[in-house]
Amino acid sequence: MRSVVLRSMTAARRSGGFTLVEILVVVVIIGVLSAGLVLSITLAGGRDAELQKESDRLYNLMKYVREQAELQTREYGVIFQDDNYEFVSYDMHRQQWRDVFEDDILRLRKLPYGVDVKLKIETRPVVLKKPTDAKDKTPQVMIFSSGDLTQFEVTLEREGGLRYVTINEDDKSNLVENNMVDTTVKEERQ
Repeated sequence: MRSVVLRSMTAARRSGGFTLVEILVVVVIIGVLSAGLVLSITLAGGRDAELQKESDRLYNLMKYVREQAELQTREYGVIFQDDNYEFVSYDMHRQQWRDVFEDDILRLRKLPYGVDVKLKIETRPVVLKKPTDAKDKTPQVMIFSSGDLTQFEVTLEREGGLRYVTINEDDKSNLVENNMVDTTVKEERQ
């Protein structure tokens, strides 16, 4: 008799609702699924904040250097390599390009992991590689003291070309940072 009473009390307690442990397990499962969904949207179809940040930095540095070139009546340049870029200035006394030591803002910039750079000079693609002579500081893009620039187009892209941002000079000699292009969105729509 006693076992029958205990079974019926247990059954009555069970039918009354969920235990705290069961509720916590459901909440954890919902949390994990939500986090996975947010991450997948951010990585697959959302903005690439790291790529945008690096593009903004390069664009603003180029605007800054252009202003400095005009203010100081000094020639500057940008050296692009496959994983970094740096600004240099022309030393009239030594007749050579050199690092810009006096301005830490213009130091060598490493690109974030997974971000590549592509460069076109006067619409021709440039193969970016490390120079054979480490002292060779000849820039691909020139920023003249008049404010003029070499005709260029630099593209920072996520590895594999999924997303990219292009910086160039428009027909009115203004630096332009184009909106990020996301090729995954185009592919999904087709």
